[in-house]
Amino acid sequence: MKNIALYVRVSTSDQTVENQKIRLIEFAEKIGCTFDMYEEVESTRKTRPVKQALLAKLRQGCYSSVVVYKLDRWARSSTELILDTKELIDKGIGFISISDNLDFSTASGKLHFQILSAFAEFERELIRERTIEGLRRAKMQGKVAGRPKGSKDGKQRKKSGYILREAKKRQLVDTDQGIHKSIESYLD
Repeated sequence: MKNIALYVRVSTSDQTVENQKIRLIEFAEKIGCTFDMYEEVESTRKTRPVKQALLAKLRQGCYSSVVVYKLDRWARSSTELILDTKELIDKGIGFISISDNLDFSTASGKLHFQILSAFAEFERELIRERTIEGLRRAKMQGKVAGRPKGSKDGKQRKKSGYILREAKKRQLVDTDQGIHKSIESYLD
């Protein structure tokens, strides 16, 4: 019997994961799998500790598949979705979205994944082209790209400690390679 992971997520504590849980549990029972439930509540774009813990378990081979209610419950952007699912697919781990009727371990699921990947790459390329064009236009208008000059940019910065820090870095690299020299030999 396969062991799968069920992942549910809501963005705020005002929302509930119960509807997602009911559908995912029904799915797991229908296909006859044992499962563990992972619930993410109050997640932000940058912090989803439950998802990170699940990814670690998946990388260790604890589950044969991960099942989500909808693709947008797993990832907040197409790029994130593509990167995560590609890693899972490459490791032989199934990824199933029951509402979207996608199983990336099947032939049609792999086709859908390739189409999603193509659109994500197309989207990234459009953004890149618009950014380059915007920078070119700004340059033609005489604008200087980059961070504006500030009060600290006109003064010479202190170098105290820099040489010693760099010497210690070089000494550490050599020590790791079995070469042992005094710190003074790195201060030249």
